[in-house]
Amino acid sequence: MTDIRNSKRSTGFAKGALAALVLAAAGAAFWQTPAISAEDAVTIPAPAMDEKAASGTEKAIFAGGCFWGVQGVFQHVKGVSKAVSGYTGGAKGDAVYETVGTGRTGHAESVEITYDASKVTYGQLLQVYFSVAHNPTELNFQGPDSGTQYRSTIFAENDAQKKIAQSYIAQLDQAKVFGKPIVTTLETGKTFYAAEDYHQDFLTLNPTYPYIAYNDLPKVANLKQMFPKLYSAKPVLVLSASN
Repeated sequence: MTDIRNSKRSTGFAKGALAALVLAAAGAAFWQTPAISAEDAVTIPAPAMDEKAASGTEKAIFAGGCFWGVQGVFQHVKGVSKAVSGYTGGAKGDAVYETVGTGRTGHAESVEITYDASKVTYGQLLQVYFSVAHNPTELNFQGPDSGTQYRSTIFAENDAQKKIAQSYIAQLDQAKVFGKPIVTTLETGKTFYAAEDYHQDFLTLNPTYPYIAYNDLPKVANLKQMFPKLYSAKPVLVLSASN
């Protein structure tokens, strides 16, 4: 399948060509068919080790392919108050979409999640991340996207998050729920930088965009089906004041 996302670089996506791309693609007969996922979600057990429910907000940063879909999934998780697309792993000066796209900055397209620890735990977020948001058996590519900027990485905010993530990866590998080893890496001490506004809320604002329809809307549908108690029909948006 052609890498639809890369076409936006050559067509001046960041300067307003998105509308034309969406309208042109919407007219193609292929996109009139129901959305199907290139990667099926996997049912996995809850983490054996998790943080205790506590009052107050916490943050988690996950990377797993294009941030449009990862953000879109976590915007529908109850207890999440904000999910921002951005870049993590490299320098502040390189946190620009076109530069990150070279794959030479150390950055990964990532999502910073702010959540209420009394409503959803870090372990529950990890369960969604591993089973619905992306394929953790693919390291530097997801679907049509390839490169280290699309790597499967958990950016742990502290030692507790690191231990929970390490324990869960070992638990899932031992259970062999994926058939292949999990290759998700763990990185610590990295700073998150928010992406450009035109990347925020992209899934919600552009549901007919071909990349979204094919790769990402099925992830939200899987979240609703597999985690009904965690699913929120109304997404928490970054740019909209009406969320």
